[in-house]
Amino acid sequence: MKIRNFLGSTVLDKNANEVGKVGDIDFNPETGAFETITLTLQKNIFSKDEIEIKFEDIATIGAYVILNKEIPKQEEKEEETVEATIEVEDDE
Repeated sequence: MKIRNFLGSTVLDKNANEVGKVGDIDFNPETGAFETITLTLQKNIFSKDEIEIKFEDIATIGAYVILNKEIPKQEEKEEETVEATIEVEDDE
C-alpha cells in the first residue's frame, strides 16, 4: 500500500466502531519506520478533533485501519443558550 492510499483511510477501534480517518503520518526519516498517525475525529459537520496514535496501536491495515485499542467517543457538549432582551423605543 502506498502512503497516499493510506491517508484518508477509515479507522476503526478494536470494537469495530468507526472513529475517524487517517489525517497524517509521522515517520522517522533515518529508519523509515512509522512512528505515529494523526487520527482526525469527526465530531459534527463543522468540528473536527485530532489525536495521535502510536503505530504499535494499529492491529491491521487493509480496507480499514483497525486499532488494537478503544477510542472513547467524546461527549457532545450541550449548547449554551443565551437570552437577550431588545428594547425598542417609540418615537411618539
